[in-house]
Amino acid sequence: MKTCIIYASTHHGNTKKVIDAIANEFEVDLIDATSVKEKDISSYDVIGYASGIYAAQFHQAVQNFASVNMPRDKKVFFIMTSATNKDFSKGFVKTIENRNPAILGAFTCKGYNTFGPFKLIGGTGKGHPDETDLKDAVEFYKRTVLKES
Repeated sequence: MKTCIIYASTHHGNTKKVIDAIANEFEVDLIDATSVKEKDISSYDVIGYASGIYAAQFHQAVQNFASVNMPRDKKVFFIMTSATNKDFSKGFVKTIENRNPAILGAFTCKGYNTFGPFKLIGGTGKGHPDETDLKDAVEFYKRTVLKES
């Protein structure tokens, strides 16, 4: 099963740590949406979208990539890092719903956040993603994505 993860990790590298943990365990191609704007990803069986969360949304580069490049009828999963450890994938699904994706699931964990007013208090989520978060991400991938193969 051929898998890629389209990502943006620009603030503290939180999301990159999570997807690197997965890529270190499994054969996954990582595509940085902040530098790659267009790419044919139709040969992938499963497509992941990963981002830190900004004002309750995925990074704009990931949303833009998906709106331009998402093929029809693919299996999709989401990975998010945020101050609130909440699932924000429902808003992202609207970006790709016209491509008929099969949503496999979503993983979320806290990430170190010094965005906006959080900078004044030294940030939130210090130390995250931690080793437990990374292990949980790998387990999510195993349980959610690999079971589809």
